[in-house]
Amino acid sequence: MTRATVCLTFDFDAVSPWLHVDPERNTPINRSRGVFGAEVGTPRLLDLLDRYDVDSTWFVPGHTADSFPDATGRVHDEGHEIQHHGWSHTPPGRYASRDEERADLERGIESIEALTGRRPVGYRSPSWDFSEHTRSLLDELGFEWDSSGMADDFEPYWLRDDVAPIDEAYERGDRLDVVELPVSWQRDDYPPLAFSGGKGFVDEAAVYRMWTDQFDWMYEHVDDGVFVLTMHPQVSGQSHRLDRLEALIRHVRSYAGVEFSDVSSVATRFRADET
Repeated sequence: MTRATVCLTFDFDAVSPWLHVDPERNTPINRSRGVFGAEVGTPRLLDLLDRYDVDSTWFVPGHTADSFPDATGRVHDEGHEIQHHGWSHTPPGRYASRDEERADLERGIESIEALTGRRPVGYRSPSWDFSEHTRSLLDELGFEWDSSGMADDFEPYWLRDDVAPIDEAYERGDRLDVVELPVSWQRDDYPPLAFSGGKGFVDEAAVYRMWTDQFDWMYEHVDDGVFVLTMHPQVSGQSHRLDRLEALIRHVRSYAGVEFSDVSSVATRFRADET
């Protein structure tokens, strides 16, 4: 019987953030960091996952799929699921209109379908950002699940179209037919480990120890908990960090009743249990 589930997820941004999120930092050197993620970090991570026979989920901007088809294709060919992460990696709140956001979502769907032959069913928003239109667009476009929200830490829940007027009480809103697999900035490699805007480069051992402690707490206190870890090939694919990730995998595997899973399988199980 499964006591806990671990979802290793990778935001395969490559060069897209430098092009579309922060134009002032769109330089050859910054873009080279994304190239490293595609051409060096991704193969290293795939080799590690293969050694331990671990399924994972990769959130891929359409721009990455179009720009690095060989690297993205290898992710797919080795059995890891590829899901939606925008086309341009633009945070949804930056779009000027609902139509503009929808166009980027549809373009990302087309890029993933062209590479994998499958329409993505899952979504993670760039920078974990929603506009007021994102939730309804996900519902309209037939997405089954999202992994961007933080209304829980270790348990899936239904996405809701909440209402938040400034001068009235907050309302959770109507339930949408979209499962949420929650994330956390505390379980993301980029803020502590990637130099960006003067941030990053903390005590790396402390970061991995924090992830281990969070998993241990979940295992002890949450029945059938789901531990979603977010990583980026250009960050966690760096040399010695692979050893730290391997140690984390081995630690998790030392517990009884723990399985590694892609996110879609968890969302499907939750949907079946709740309907």
